[in-house]
Amino acid sequence: MLKVFRNESRLILNRSYSSSAPSTKLFIDGQFVESKTNNWIELTNPATNEVIGRVPETTKEELNTALEAAKKAYKPWSQSTVMTRQQLMFKFARLLRENQSKLAAKITEEQGKTTADAEGDVLRGIQLVEHCCSITSLQLGDCIQNIAKDMDTHSYKVPLGVVGGVAAFNFPVMIPLWMFPPALVTGNTCLVKPSEQDPGATLMMMELLQEAGAPPGVVNLLTIFNRNYRLKKDSKLKVCSLKMNFICDHPDIKAVSFVGGDGAGKHIYTRASAAGKRVQSNMGAKNHGVIMPDANKEHTLNQLAGAAFGAAGQRCMALSTAVFVGEAKEWIPDLVNRAQALKVNAGHVPGTDVGPVISAKAKERIIRLVDSGVKDGAKLVLDGRGIKVSGFEKGNFVGPTILTDVKPNMECYKEEIFGPVLICLFVDTLDEAIQMINSNPYGNGTAIFTTNGAAARKFSAEIDVGQVGVNVPIPVPLSMFSFTGTRGSFLGTNHFCGKQGLDFYTELKTVVSFWRQSDVSHTKAAVSMPTQQ
Repeated sequence: MLKVFRNESRLILNRSYSSSAPSTKLFIDGQFVESKTNNWIELTNPATNEVIGRVPETTKEELNTALEAAKKAYKPWSQSTVMTRQQLMFKFARLLRENQSKLAAKITEEQGKTTADAEGDVLRGIQLVEHCCSITSLQLGDCIQNIAKDMDTHSYKVPLGVVGGVAAFNFPVMIPLWMFPPALVTGNTCLVKPSEQDPGATLMMMELLQEAGAPPGVVNLLTIFNRNYRLKKDSKLKVCSLKMNFICDHPDIKAVSFVGGDGAGKHIYTRASAAGKRVQSNMGAKNHGVIMPDANKEHTLNQLAGAAFGAAGQRCMALSTAVFVGEAKEWIPDLVNRAQALKVNAGHVPGTDVGPVISAKAKERIIRLVDSGVKDGAKLVLDGRGIKVSGFEKGNFVGPTILTDVKPNMECYKEEIFGPVLICLFVDTLDEAIQMINSNPYGNGTAIFTTNGAAARKFSAEIDVGQVGVNVPIPVPLSMFSFTGTRGSFLGTNHFCGKQGLDFYTELKTVVSFWRQSDVSHTKAAVSMPTQQ
């Protein structure tokens, strides 16, 4: 995920003002409430940069109120039947489907995605909720009867308590749904913080969850809780905006789920783990696609263009790096033609392929990294830096951009660009491609395009990356499988989604019971008048 530093967060501190823009509510103990804060950020539409709302920095008192609500709700919710929790997921999934278009429209307004991509964001989230409906099977424990004479052993999966989740901006529906439905269905209660850059869709989901019958306090939505911390990287200190020390430190919060940038993710993992919490932290990525000369050319180029430039490149699984093996590099002009044919416009405009990036600061960073590639000797064969979109001249648009002849020592290769930029490297053999990818610190996803089964098998076996596609550019599995990024892309033990995603929110309790068979009583019931003698 993109690293977001403090000067990129559009934070407006120590400022109290009246505004015609609507304010984002908090959701605490089953109620939508106005924050009492004096500190706000402006919420803008990425296609226009017009202010469409304001988001509060949650106060310490509001954080504590939300935590108390979650703690109060935990005991009755954790003791509810698994059928009750399953029924909540059934109803919630149905409401999400019924409101898919409304949720997608809110995503497009606040995040900038095309309508089709936003609907895909919602659909992927719904699939996770539907997976949670299998809780009656997924939360089964283990049992051995007569492990010794008259002795049985049972292991149960029990909830942890109050848990916290912090979501990234790039999937405003799917990523929060990776967090609070698995937590709820396993009997936990939670605090959820969506991105301050696009909180509206998550707030809408609180309404739907409430309509589905969720008791007050089982999920509480908070916005920014700001702290500063310093990270040491390459002998330089960078000041980052942290929104989660409260969740990391508070002893009543038992686990933390995070999706976002490296800086915050590493800090959260270190700090929360030191406090004895369970942590799952999905972070940065540099996903490589290896193009073999024998690949199906038309299929490969179409897949490359879609995976590199779709969602304006703002996916942690975007195929941002292409490694052309041998004469496959001769396909570059055809790839450029396909990229040039993509329509750049506001996400709600029909036929749009590439929408805006999330913020003006994100656009500046993308352009800076492209500039650095040119300065370092890469060839800019397609330049989308100066694109202007008619009617949306103030929007945060970057057109599809392709850099070739990139080397692994260049900044544009080492950094996650998180924009509609494809960087291309050339190697002579598959072994060189594998070595290059395995030398990169990230391990989120990778892909190979080939018609040779032996090459695909070799690549799949030798590559040190958690999610591998064979002629599939973005190998994100469906929700019954876990999202298995590795190395520098993930910290923790249990991944999101799949069985691991549910197991993250439970722990095993083992009960060993001993009942002597000889103690069985067959005394008949007494039916005569008791004399109390």
